[in-house]
Amino acid sequence: MPTPSALHENLLRVFGVVKLLAGLILFVAVSWEVIRGDHAAFSSSFLFVQFVVCMIFLCDFFLRLTVADRGTHFVWRNLPFLLLSIPYLTLIHWSGVELPRGLGMFFGLIPLLRAFLALVIVVGWLVSRNVQRLLAAYIITVVVFTYISALIFYDYEALVNPDLHGFGNALWWAWMNVTTVGASIFPVTAVGKIFSVLLPVMGMMFFPIFTTYILHEYASAERRDSDV
Repeated sequence: MPTPSALHENLLRVFGVVKLLAGLILFVAVSWEVIRGDHAAFSSSFLFVQFVVCMIFLCDFFLRLTVADRGTHFVWRNLPFLLLSIPYLTLIHWSGVELPRGLGMFFGLIPLLRAFLALVIVVGWLVSRNVQRLLAAYIITVVVFTYISALIFYDYEALVNPDLHGFGNALWWAWMNVTTVGASIFPVTAVGKIFSVLLPVMGMMFFPIFTTYILHEYASAERRDSDV
């Protein structure tokens, strides 16, 4: 018969998988809402999906709290995860407060940050070597941040930027900026201008790390060849 500690461990592993799947579902839901939405109000289906995903995150947090040796230390150490798991957008909707779409988009992306952090952690588990872990986590960071930037840019600029024609243009704009090449689409909103600065900064941080990884692998191969 399984012991209580073994049952807790099994439950934590199950919640780990469920949490990752919930994060991916939320990622798809946010993408669908931005690309197919009306850029004026959130659909009831999106609010429901976000609420369910946040409940899964909260259940995972409190389940881990019950098995933590020091509860207070656990809460303080994982407080950012707790704050990112609260369904702010749904609670605001239930309160009857009408938020501008831009501010609502900010609250809608908060749980997505929680899912993104979980995804980076999973990548860290999947790779064994330190250099590979760093590279994999950083590539995912750049790819996901670029995609989210395209979503935000499209949501804020779609109704006011005459040069933006569809989400494909927004995605192209984001990748051109993260590669520091630049695009012919110029932002007209404050949020768009902020991301037009953040994306090249992210790109300039990424390429030196990628170059360092290639040089490290090349040097390791050279040493292996010389030892033969």
